[in-house]
Amino acid sequence: MFSPWILSLQLILFPLFWRGIYTTETNPPLALTVPVTTVFKSAVLKGDSLVEKVEILKPIDLELACTWTGNPNKLPNITGYWRKDGSEITNSRLTVQLENEQYNLKRVFRITGDTLGNYSCIFSDTEEAKIDFNVAAPEMDDKKDKPIVAYVGDSVAMACKTKLPPNTWLWYRANGTEQELINATTDPLRYKISVDGNTTKLTVMNLTEEDSGVYVCSAIYNIKASVSRVEVRVITFMEPLKPFIAIVAEVIILVLLILLYERWSSQRSSHSPTGNNIHTALHTALCSTSGCGELTTRTEACQRTASFSCFARLKMGCMLNQHIN
Repeated sequence: MFSPWILSLQLILFPLFWRGIYTTETNPPLALTVPVTTVFKSAVLKGDSLVEKVEILKPIDLELACTWTGNPNKLPNITGYWRKDGSEITNSRLTVQLENEQYNLKRVFRITGDTLGNYSCIFSDTEEAKIDFNVAAPEMDDKKDKPIVAYVGDSVAMACKTKLPPNTWLWYRANGTEQELINATTDPLRYKISVDGNTTKLTVMNLTEEDSGVYVCSAIYNIKASVSRVEVRVITFMEPLKPFIAIVAEVIILVLLILLYERWSSQRSSHSPTGNNIHTALHTALCSTSGCGELTTRTEACQRTASFSCFARLKMGCMLNQHIN
């Protein structure tokens, strides 16, 4: 007697059951929030200014605490506020009370790669006293100010080091305003990269003059990358010989001038007006460069003797003195 009712109920539930099997509803994934670590940094100011360095590896909440004990006036209340990179932070001014012969000022900052910089707590009395917190990613220990010089065909090694090991190291070749990533795996005959914790080394082999330029090492941290630049100059073996070639050229010119002088002096007396003119011209030619002014007396002695070797020794002394200086 229940069969018609059961059949009707089946006809009603079947489409719903069928829809439930073949219809999928996707819920948005739950956002997993990574907890941000709170780091506390304090500093005590006894004079008018103090600088503290804070190295950050990852995004954090940084609580900065300032204590000023060097106020000679000891007013019961003064004004305190904060600056970021020299600009006052909005709504940071407050009244700071004197407690236990000191003033205290605190504030928490969310530090990310975009908010790194210089944070300053300011105590304002008749004059200002401040503590600067330089918040930055770890810096390189051994930045190079002078270029590395290497020869064509040789190899050159560049190293970078940080106090704290980064997540990874990367090397680039600067190409104008762009940087080209160096991949030692794809070109093992040209590049070799080694990493040992907080130190990395790049070796460039089989150097050519085109390898001259700026190389950039980058220490990648969660907060920000720290970079250092190394300039490399690749020269040929003829480059160091250029000063000597210049000296040889000057010696050849010297010999020609002295031969000309010897020829004229054999025809005319050194006491004649023409001879004096030749002496004067030779003196100008031999000692017109800087560094030979003190040799005027010796030049006049050489003019009196009209000696080839005397002038040669004098000129060689002038050239050596000039190149050494």
